[in-house]
Amino acid sequence: MTTLQAAAQNQLRQFVEQIERLEEEKKALAADIRDKYLEAKGVGFDVKALRKIVSMRKKSQEERQEEESILEVYLHALGMLPETSPTGSVRMEAAE
Repeated sequence: MTTLQAAAQNQLRQFVEQIERLEEEKKALAADIRDKYLEAKGVGFDVKALRKIVSMRKKSQEERQEEESILEVYLHALGMLPETSPTGSVRMEAAE
């Protein structure tokens, strides 16, 4: 088995320690975010909706439109959207 030179060992140790510090910071930030959602919930906001909004704001308008189009196609294929006419108005299904 080969060993690293002292300089490489020190560099490796520094990388590992920096990564460990960043992981701790990430954990603290995740806790802060969780607390902020709980605070918003405490004053009456819907956390699920807030999470969706935060997710949407990370995307460009084009990405959001593409995602919405795909979702609409899938919902329609599963019968989860009302039938629409070519003009976009909702058609009422005849009662059987």
